[in-house]
Amino acid sequence: MEVDFELGAAGATVYVPGRSTRAAKSDLGRPETIEDTAEYVTAAGGTEIAVQCDHADAHQVRNLINRITAEQNGRLDILVNDVWGGDALVHWAPLWQHPLKDGLSLLHRAVDIHLIISHFALPLMTARRAGLVVEVTDGDEATNALFPDGYRGSPFFDLAKTSVIRLARIQAAELRKHGVAAVALTPGFLRSEAVLEHLGVTEHTWRDGIGKDPHFAYSETPTFLGRAVVTLATDPEVLSKTGQSLATWDLAEEYDFTDTDGSQPHWERCFRHTLAPQLDTIVGELTQDPVQ
Repeated sequence: MEVDFELGAAGATVYVPGRSTRAAKSDLGRPETIEDTAEYVTAAGGTEIAVQCDHADAHQVRNLINRITAEQNGRLDILVNDVWGGDALVHWAPLWQHPLKDGLSLLHRAVDIHLIISHFALPLMTARRAGLVVEVTDGDEATNALFPDGYRGSPFFDLAKTSVIRLARIQAAELRKHGVAAVALTPGFLRSEAVLEHLGVTEHTWRDGIGKDPHFAYSETPTFLGRAVVTLATDPEVLSKTGQSLATWDLAEEYDFTDTDGSQPHWERCFRHTLAPQLDTIVGELTQDPVQ
């Protein structure tokens, strides 16, 4: 939602496709809806268009792109691929013990859907020889390399997150000659609605969650990610970054933007200095848990 909000605040027309509407929720059961997002962004000064769409359905995605083509005269400046929905499907278990159905479903949601969307959306960008694709992931190459053996402890989760980085690089290689940039972008410890609920806090009281998890002190709002996307999209030299895996904290320092409270959270510093030395133990404890 906050990525859309920041794009709207910058004056963009933003299409918000999704399954959760006020009339019907997705299987994730989240209370947020595409209509809520549309109102939020319109209030910020942008133009938000909510479209009910299941991104796993190629026919629905094709219809969405056809609608954008018709309504925007074929113009698509920014594509933010941020579909995930895999939290309940992650198991900290070896490949042979990980429930196969859950693992394959996770990959479908977190990787296949990104491919489906790009397949239909990219022709709009290549035709105009301009645009930016942002593949949102979890962890850049630098932080992922800090894990023992470079492995994040769950086979399908690891594949999902690293595959999105690779997908950005693949698209960059194919799109560069068309003047279109593609990057992978990771936030840090994200204060999403689900994380706030998990810690029993709100955005206004989020610091109360530090007592439950001291690393939460280094967290960032989704707005920080939105500002990173807007900054990249408005950089006339963004093509120089194509194919890279980027992080909100590095971009904040480079472009001098802040989170909502005026700070510049830097998750990598916390991760490198406090979590990385414990990763062998942390991953070991997680992978010893029985598969639920």
